Amino acid sequence: ERVRCAASSPSCPLPGGAAMHCLRPALLARLAGARHWALLLRRGAAAGGEEEERFVFPEYEPEPSETVTAAVPCREREPGRERRERSSVSAARRPDPSILPSGVSCSGCGAELQCYDSEAPGFMPAEKYRSLSDGPTGVTGLRNAVCQRCWLLCHHGQALGLRLPPEQHRLVVSAALRRPLRHGRGPLLLYILDLLELPDPVLPQLQGLMSPDVPAAGLLVVGNKVDLLPADAPGHLGRLRERLMAACAQAGLRGFPLVDVRLVSAKTGFGLEGLISRLQRSWKCAGDVCLLGATNSGKSTLFNSLLHSDYCKSRAPDVVNRATVSPWPGTTLNLLKFPIINPTCDRIFRRQERLKEEANKTEDQLSSEERKYLNHLKKQGYLVGEVGRTFQRQKSSTVVEFDPDMLSYSVDEEPRHSPKKPEESEEFTYNEVKDARWCFDTPGIIKENCVLNLLTEKEVKLVLPTHAIIPRTFILKPGMALFLAALGRVDYLKGEKPAWFTVVASNLLPVHVTALSNADAVYEKHAGQELLKVPMGGEERMKEFPPLVPQDITLKGIGTTEAVADIKLSSAGWVAVTADKEEELLLRAYTPQGITLVVREPPLLPYISAIRGARIAGNAAYRTKRPPSLVENLKTIGRR
Repeated sequence: ERVRCAASSPSCPLPGGAAMHCLRPALLARLAGARHWALLLRRGAAAGGEEEERFVFPEYEPEPSETVTAAVPCREREPGRERRERSSVSAARRPDPSILPSGVSCSGCGAELQCYDSEAPGFMPAEKYRSLSDGPTGVTGLRNAVCQRCWLLCHHGQALGLRLPPEQHRLVVSAALRRPLRHGRGPLLLYILDLLELPDPVLPQLQGLMSPDVPAAGLLVVGNKVDLLPADAPGHLGRLRERLMAACAQAGLRGFPLVDVRLVSAKTGFGLEGLISRLQRSWKCAGDVCLLGATNSGKSTLFNSLLHSDYCKSRAPDVVNRATVSPWPGTTLNLLKFPIINPTCDRIFRRQERLKEEANKTEDQLSSEERKYLNHLKKQGYLVGEVGRTFQRQKSSTVVEFDPDMLSYSVDEEPRHSPKKPEESEEFTYNEVKDARWCFDTPGIIKENCVLNLLTEKEVKLVLPTHAIIPRTFILKPGMALFLAALGRVDYLKGEKPAWFTVVASNLLPVHVTALSNADAVYEKHAGQELLKVPMGGEERMKEFPPLVPQDITLKGIGTTEAVADIKLSSAGWVAVTADKEEELLLRAYTPQGITLVVREPPLLPYISAIRGARIAGNAAYRTKRPPSLVENLKTIGRR
């Protein structure tokens, strides 16, 4: 990896100026020290010379943000220039209370665009707002524009401190579901469920969001993020589907005809073509479809994938912008929508022909760009698919317009440049939408008693997994404790034999194993520090963070190859416990005060402890193992 040197002036002392390429020392150090198994870092304790153990993955450690600048500045900045630039930027971002709301929604989150309150949803800097709305088209110039919050999320990964009350999210969703019947029937509910969050805390609340006067026509439950979970044994997708169906039964949903249960990855595309085919076969174009679910379940990612698929009208991707996606809970603030295509017999036939043709392709037949993208997806998830399009609008060839008089000028004249014409935004025609059925993306329902509600933006990025989870297995004896960052802890209090504890969580969260007698001291010393990493911010951060509270758990082992239960530490992850048959274990699990702890029986991945390498000599940890990725629609890749 090379980084272009920032020196661009001829006076730069470095040879070559801007053409100079520099290797980053940090990258060289990472390449030299990286291993493909868990690295054990030993740190001497302050008292008694005891060693503390921290298990991390160098290849998943986030690189410290580095600003690439020239070692020697080529030109000194004008005194006071930075201050003037900051003042001009802050002035441009000031609100203007004299301007009324636009009535136009942000194309990223759905909030109404406005410039009178910088703390409210939909805020856009006043100068930008005027430049878009003062044109000949008026406020319609704001269409396809995004608010400041969506802009920062998309381009800088930065979340503004905007959190609406949970009740407001529920009101928006409930109002969408209680609208009068369209086309003589209620909507189809497409409930998006994060498989890592089973049992889903929001699914039982679905009944309270509906109106008895507007019954749902059906419920289709989609288990998302299946690509993050490794295959613990053959048939793991069937077992995951059974767990998902059991969760639907336990939620006690009455009056919702269950259409189907599907496993997908909205991010890598796995299972999406099958979901689209299922929707077009069973629901056709009978009515509207509403995407529902808790925050961070992947609704907006699925919305974007369906927008660029055979499920929407061919011209919709040119008119409807993609929804804003970020790990920050509650990104979508209002309704977003696109029109659903009518799956006629001819269209279904053409679509099936395309799917058959793609299923016969091999990886070698893909283009270089397709192979590059496929390899990128394989690094992110265990299960990969492709979402194609059968019905694409034929775009007319671009016509280059120019004025011949602008191409000629005398030596005494400066070249004249014609002003750039603003791009015309496309709109649906009346006939396209007069009787359309719509797919709606709704705001996520805030999960109560969730650890994510306690975390900052940087901490959320570390806690929520975005790449394939590599399980980490440890063998603990009675009298040992395991920390998952500073967000959860599991103590092995009593038992006759050692047991296996497999951590399934973000690869960026550290796991720390210590003696039970030292556990309290480790937490007091290292919570908020680098060893436990999350929360971050030192003593000041921990003063406001809730203390860990215990819950005793009794389990009985069912064999050394199958986990008996998962100890789910809220959204931080879970620990799968495997023990000898009939072995009784007394455990004590900790989560922050007010945060839900769940003992999941049976476990989600019962054979997860088998995904491990050899044990590291003299330690409780096993080396890690990453199963290979699978592609569902290529001929050369086997299916499960």
